[in-house]
Amino acid sequence: MHQRSAHRSLLVVGSVAFDDIDGPFGLHKDLLGGSASFISRAAAYFTNKVSVVAVVGEDFPQKYVDEMTAQGIDCSGIERVKGETFHWVGKYAPDLSTRETLDTRLGVFADFQPKLHDAHRDAQLVLLGNIDPGLQLDVLRQVRAPALVATDTMNLWINIKRPELEKVLAKTHTIMLNDEEARLFAGEHNLRRAAAAILKAGPTSVIIKRGDAGALLFHGGGVFAAPAMPLADVKDPTGAGDSFAGGLLGYLAYAGDMSPSTIRTAMIMGSVMGSFAVEQFSVGGIVGLTTAKIQQRFDELSELAHFERVRL
Repeated sequence: MHQRSAHRSLLVVGSVAFDDIDGPFGLHKDLLGGSASFISRAAAYFTNKVSVVAVVGEDFPQKYVDEMTAQGIDCSGIERVKGETFHWVGKYAPDLSTRETLDTRLGVFADFQPKLHDAHRDAQLVLLGNIDPGLQLDVLRQVRAPALVATDTMNLWINIKRPELEKVLAKTHTIMLNDEEARLFAGEHNLRRAAAAILKAGPTSVIIKRGDAGALLFHGGGVFAAPAMPLADVKDPTGAGDSFAGGLLGYLAYAGDMSPSTIRTAMIMGSVMGSFAVEQFSVGGIVGLTTAKIQQRFDELSELAHFERVRL
């Protein structure tokens, strides 16, 4: 990997939050969480033009914003308002394969209205974190001409905001969702059929995140499977998907093009950042990384998936 460049600017719109996480490693309270927290930190290793639009309450420690700023992230779009910061409480199964939401306190996030500064409107890449599709549409009305719009979503929005979500998909280039969500949206159990149905809704590519089974990319050029890194220590899967998205979009911003081969490489870089994220609680796994460490894991993942073609 070369020195990070600023070929493309990346706008991240999502949540900055607190997480309480219970599981096999005990209860950890008031951890830094939220989609934008993970996405922006992961992306900032690849490009120095990452901007965040989010909202926090009076109780949110300024040190977290300062840490993002020190990493080169533009935090001018993080609005601080009166009230409490969004707070999620969840419990993981002993094997970390599933989790249960115990409490969701939206706080100031309930009234979040993304306000884009003029500079944000010209973002070349836009990543819409897992927020209400109505808010995602509001952002898309404010940006001018992004080269790529990537969108994340969840079961809740598929179930209760489907018409708005379909409008978002019509304006989205890449939709990211997990296998359960893909099946729910498409009404198809088979993932290939589900992806084909989602592509008909507007996106040019569908990325299906499958946890420790890796991720699948469906696009006009076919299907690509990015493996997940087999890890000896997994502590907190909470930010894995968002760190994957940050690595993927950050690399696309760094590479400066959207060719199928670049998108495939970006998928691997997403897996790399997701693998770092799960090794520590909160954003601990993606803080203080070096280019050499990212490159080493990228090489390991490339070797993991490499095989020679033979002709029988």
